[in-house]
Amino acid sequence: MSQINLTISDQKGRLDKVLAERFPDYSRTFFTSRIESKKATVNGDTVDPKYKVKSGDQISVDTTTETVETLIPQNIPLDIVYEDDDLIIVNKPQGMVVHPSNGHSKDTLVNALLFYSPLSSINGEFRPGIVHRIDKDTSGLLMVAKNDKAHNFLAAELKTHKTGRHYLAIVHGKFKEEKGTIDAPIGRDKNNRQKQAIEADGRDAVTHFEVLEQFEGYSLVRLTLETGRTHQIRVHMAYIGHPVAGDPLYGPKKTLKGEGQFLHASTLEIEHPTTGQVMAFEAPLPSYFEESLAKLRRG
Repeated sequence: MSQINLTISDQKGRLDKVLAERFPDYSRTFFTSRIESKKATVNGDTVDPKYKVKSGDQISVDTTTETVETLIPQNIPLDIVYEDDDLIIVNKPQGMVVHPSNGHSKDTLVNALLFYSPLSSINGEFRPGIVHRIDKDTSGLLMVAKNDKAHNFLAAELKTHKTGRHYLAIVHGKFKEEKGTIDAPIGRDKNNRQKQAIEADGRDAVTHFEVLEQFEGYSLVRLTLETGRTHQIRVHMAYIGHPVAGDPLYGPKKTLKGEGQFLHASTLEIEHPTTGQVMAFEAPLPSYFEESLAKLRRG
């Protein structure tokens, strides 16, 4: 049985909402379903999803779900930036999970892609076409392989750091420097398996940052990934004291209002797997991101 546990400290609000904020790999709908089916307890007792948490509450949730045996193609609108016989460049909206997992068997990017196009089989049945991923609440560009040849080529480009991946983020605090590099290994947090952390025995992780604008209490930064570890930007920025605004896992409670972290995969540079041509793609900032920036600029 797979289970997550949480002791309430300063969290407030409905149980399903608090759980979704604390464990972003699962959706609020998933937690509501778990609570309604009596798979979640508060201090050993089952409760209603509307239950308001209190300090000291001991929360346990059985996250075991039936294995997804077949992926269902779904007619979900996609923002296709580029497409040819080998690949698709898609602009993923904030809030969409990339591939199915526990709690997310439907409504993922993979479900939508399967309806739209044939995909490579390299990553197995439940991650077809997915060369790299971004978090559910991160928006922006992803490359998707339509065949195994393209997938192998693009994966090799990623591994040798030939792919250019650049992000824009609003982070907490002001910087003294204009740019810098964070070189700190990342591994699973030994105290919380839902999180990643800076660990001496973790995998090498390198993030470059450049400060574009500074505001009262926040900054707009451009980030370039040299490696691609889970939650890398979020962990690295928190590590240097500038967590991504709106990050429910690594950031402070008092932050910009939104539906998740203000992190956008803005540009992608690749070498085409067949032609060898160097190609660059760009995705504009989502409206919620632009609106928050406008408010910060007005002070």
